[in-house]
Amino acid sequence: MNINIRKENQEDYRIVEEIARDAFWNLYFPGCHEHYVVHKMRTHKDFIKELSFVIEIDGNIAGAIFYTHSKIISSNKEFKTISFGPVFIDPKYHRQGIGKKLINHSINVAKELGYLAILTLGYPYHYECYGFLGGKNYNISMPDKKFYKGLLVLPLYKDALKNISGYALFSDVFEVLQSDVDEFDKSFPLKEKKYKESQKEFETASSMLDD
Repeated sequence: MNINIRKENQEDYRIVEEIARDAFWNLYFPGCHEHYVVHKMRTHKDFIKELSFVIEIDGNIAGAIFYTHSKIISSNKEFKTISFGPVFIDPKYHRQGIGKKLINHSINVAKELGYLAILTLGYPYHYECYGFLGGKNYNISMPDKKFYKGLLVLPLYKDALKNISGYALFSDVFEVLQSDVDEFDKSFPLKEKKYKESQKEFETASSMLDD
């Protein structure tokens, strides 16, 4: 298996969106919107092009990761951070360590570029292996000033977040209208939206992310 990680280019756009759609379809709810988020993200002001990567297996794209600008807002100052997501791997390559290679690569590049910290939202057990800790460890909350286990933080150099506290603010690129998603989805092969028991499990797990 020959693995290569490189920056995404325009010729990759459609296949990347197709893989995102396959990876997320019926995962959290019937259908998905991540492929539309990726499409919308590339022209958004918060998009970080130098941190958009695809991973290839034997010359074929097998997944991708995207970053946007985010920030920590304190009582009198804003601190620029970055956030990743969506990140996804073609389902046929799941559980082979492909996603881990992709995330580690992007983190290392982000460090080289001198970014302060990465903020993300997700399940702690997915990201603790990369060094992420809950925002509460750094006195960083969500805008409602509450601490959630699902808000995860990774400083990118020693003492990067020393004497910094406040709340995390993510890009509005993730806010989408279902009507826009549905219209975009018409350009893809028809897929059936289904309710699955696993979606209920995700809903339950999500509710448990409250600290």
